[in-house]
Amino acid sequence: MQTPATTPAATTSREGRYWPAPAWWDAQPPEPAVPLAHYLFVFRRYFWKMAAFVGATSLLTLIICYRLTPIYESTATVDIDRSAPPGILGQEALQPTIQDAEQYLATQVDLIQSDSVLRPVVMKFRLFEREGEMEEAGGRQAFDPSAPVRLKNLRVRRPPNTYLLKISYRSRDRQLAADVANAIAQSYLEHTYRIRYQAAAGLASFMERQIEELRAKMERSGDALARFERELNIINPEEKTNILSARLLELNTEYTRAQADRVIKEAAWKALAAASPEAAHTFSQREALERLTADLNAAEQRFAEVKAHYGPNHPEHQVAAAKLAEVRRQIEATSRSIAERAEIEYRTALDRERMFEQELKLAKAELDKLNARSFEYQALKREAEGDKRLYEELLRKIKEATINASFQNTGARIADPALPGKKPVFPRKGLSVLVAFVLAALLAVGGAVTMDHLDNTVRDPEQVERTMNTHVLGTLPRVKSWKGRLAPATGGNGQNGDVGLASYGEAIRTLRNAILLADFERGIRSLLVTSATPGEGKSTTAFFLALAHAAQGHRTLLIDGDLRRPSLHRRLDLPGLRGLAHVLAGELTWNEATVAAPAQPNLDILPAGHAPHRAADMVGRRLAQVIEEAARSYDLVILDGPPLLGFAEPLQMATAVDGVLIVTRAGDTSRKAVATVIATLERLRARVVGLVLNEVHRQTGDGYYYYGYYRKYYRYRDAQQA
Repeated sequence: MQTPATTPAATTSREGRYWPAPAWWDAQPPEPAVPLAHYLFVFRRYFWKMAAFVGATSLLTLIICYRLTPIYESTATVDIDRSAPPGILGQEALQPTIQDAEQYLATQVDLIQSDSVLRPVVMKFRLFEREGEMEEAGGRQAFDPSAPVRLKNLRVRRPPNTYLLKISYRSRDRQLAADVANAIAQSYLEHTYRIRYQAAAGLASFMERQIEELRAKMERSGDALARFERELNIINPEEKTNILSARLLELNTEYTRAQADRVIKEAAWKALAAASPEAAHTFSQREALERLTADLNAAEQRFAEVKAHYGPNHPEHQVAAAKLAEVRRQIEATSRSIAERAEIEYRTALDRERMFEQELKLAKAELDKLNARSFEYQALKREAEGDKRLYEELLRKIKEATINASFQNTGARIADPALPGKKPVFPRKGLSVLVAFVLAALLAVGGAVTMDHLDNTVRDPEQVERTMNTHVLGTLPRVKSWKGRLAPATGGNGQNGDVGLASYGEAIRTLRNAILLADFERGIRSLLVTSATPGEGKSTTAFFLALAHAAQGHRTLLIDGDLRRPSLHRRLDLPGLRGLAHVLAGELTWNEATVAAPAQPNLDILPAGHAPHRAADMVGRRLAQVIEEAARSYDLVILDGPPLLGFAEPLQMATAVDGVLIVTRAGDTSRKAVATVIATLERLRARVVGLVLNEVHRQTGDGYYYYGYYRKYYRYRDAQQA
């Protein structure tokens, strides 16, 4: 018996020496990314299903579009003039341009969709009686006059960077759509004018009520001002105040002058009262006094001369003395006269000063009194004038409001009235079909990718190598003509005209070369063909593999190791009473149980035989001895074993052969089951040579397309032979 073969976990030589695998073998390789080519395969795999789904969806959409009632849309354009004043008189005519245009236009959009604008249109065209026109669920319903009106078919939008409002309405009737859109635009203009007129009328009414009160107040203030003027006995207190102010200024000037004159004369009088000769010379009569003084000097000089020549009794002496005395007397009299005159002038100046002082006090008192009354007068005058101005302004405002209210300018106008639509806007058949096509295509692609991800079966070699880190040695196409039976031996060469069987034979030969010509450390002399679950096609694969090997002139032994459910003897019409079960029981030798395959030289068959109920217990060391002995006589021993999952004997068979070939059914075998089988064989250090994908077809993998070349080749060959 041969030793276990090399596995990824360990290495065992023919001499039985065992080397444990290095540490890097235990490391799990990173999960490889899914290549883009795989998605292309998924697309090809589900192409017809996807095409059918997309086509059906597009066709259904087209049918629905033709069955739907066409909807027409009409649009009226309203131009919002930001520069137009709302009035022609007063402040409204000078009202500046609206600064925040965005908020203003948004307000107008909401105003168009308000109940006050829509209700007249709904009542005019009786839209509440038209099915689907009102925004009510369930079609026709009773119209509630108290509920706000909303039209579901109305759409108001503002094109970017413009001052236009687009009022669009949809209806089954194209003319109705245009009429309703124009009616809504007109209703909006009328409603805007109406609310402005109502506001102006309300303001005018309010001002008219206020003007009566203001008129009465103006009359009262005017009467109070007139009474005050009569009490003052003047027409204008301001003029009287100006006169008094000028007089007071004049009196103050005169008083100041009188006071200065009195001071001067008082000083002169006091100086003369002190008998100061010098003071007398400063007075107004100083010229006469100066003459007398000159005469006095002359008289004294004459008297001195006379006195020097004559005696006291001389007449000249007496005349000179008398003249001198007379001059002195005159000087004294003049001095006294000057002093008296100075006193008189002082007294006069003092009286004059006192008089001006008294007049100044009286004038000032009168001015103060007049000023005090003037404040009251000014207050009454301002009140009267204010009431009059307010009355006149309010009267002017009433006239302006009345005129502006009649001026129908809301800053909005219909720039482009709605016209009946030529083509319906719903349904748009081309766009709807295109959208349905795109969405269906996206859903189909998404569904295909989802189904591919949810599909846990083995499908193509690339997937197996990517997900299970093992090799696929070959793929076998599906042959529809078999229908679950083995084909005759000649079919493997394609001689019977069955092109499918011919391509299958080519795939078997490719698999044989992939197994026997691989660069293994030692050749394959014995091979176990098994599967994860029943029905994978392992028996068919084992038979055709043995047939292909024998066709090359190599002696080949095919052993039916499925003791529970043998099938080779029935499919080849061989006697199945004696076989492997009897050999394992020791009743026969394997040479005695071996039979030659019908019409197939170099191929012998060891049937399973009639196995007892405890067939699994019979597989053991005896089977390994049989395989080892047969390997000495045959170039290749192929053991058709039972499925690995759920059965015990395949595990013992795997350790008795040089290699294990796992057959899987493309699109049917679970990847989890195959991974479990591979992991179990690796733990047993069995040599897994690879996997075979059986019954590969168009829906399972890219390998199917290669067999199309075989079909063309054999058809061409058959045509040439014919």
